[in-house]
Amino acid sequence: MTSPGDDWRTAETGPLLEAIVSLHTVDETADFLRDLCTLRELEEMTQRWAVVRLLSEGLSYREIANRTGASTATVTRINQWLQHGTGGYQMMLERMAGTKS
Repeated sequence: MTSPGDDWRTAETGPLLEAIVSLHTVDETADFLRDLCTLRELEEMTQRWAVVRLLSEGLSYREIANRTGASTATVTRINQWLQHGTGGYQMMLERMAGTKS
């Protein structure tokens, strides 16, 4: 049984996810994502990740919106996924915290 957030997975997403997992360096990832995505898509993903990081620091929605340029509605939606999503955001926050010296 799939959860509500899993209906995006199709036969085509598997190979994409496998390609992403096979990337070894930041430079490889940057090259792949730049070829795969438009600049706007990359900007949106960058903004979302910035919102997640600021939410994890406990900043207000208004402050996050001011810092990132995201609307407060977008900040609210991202927080919903952070709190009630699949756990991917939280996993990456924890992983990135573990890589800091």
